[in-house]
Amino acid sequence: MSVDAPETEGAEDAATGIEEVAELGRELGAAIGDLEEYRVFEAKSEAVENDEDVQRKMDAFEEKRRELMLARQTGEATHEDMTELKQLQQELHSAPTMAEFLSAREALVECLETVNEAVSEPLAVDFGEEAGGCCQDE
Repeated sequence: MSVDAPETEGAEDAATGIEEVAELGRELGAAIGDLEEYRVFEAKSEAVENDEDVQRKMDAFEEKRRELMLARQTGEATHEDMTELKQLQQELHSAPTMAEFLSAREALVECLETVNEAVSEPLAVDFGEEAGGCCQDE
């Protein structure tokens, strides 16, 4: 028996543990894929991709957004430019296909937030607090 044997065994156990958690992650992903909210989101996403009117509105919005970003960099952006961008966004979001997509996305995000809370709860670690630095008062 070598001196390294316990370390190797511990590493193998850790690898096995990681694989088990990864498998649970795959199962979770599959379960999320089976959610009605996910299926609706996928269908609405496809509908957006196939809606020529929505695609034209998205293109117009993105073009104006790029123009506004460039104008801001050169100090030439105007209030009128921002108003026009907001108007294009409103037109895009009010298109029925896009409105349905945004609603479906919001429903899916709510589901995923619930799942995230359920996964985080048993860990009892506030990762945001721990990210503060190396010198923590105990």
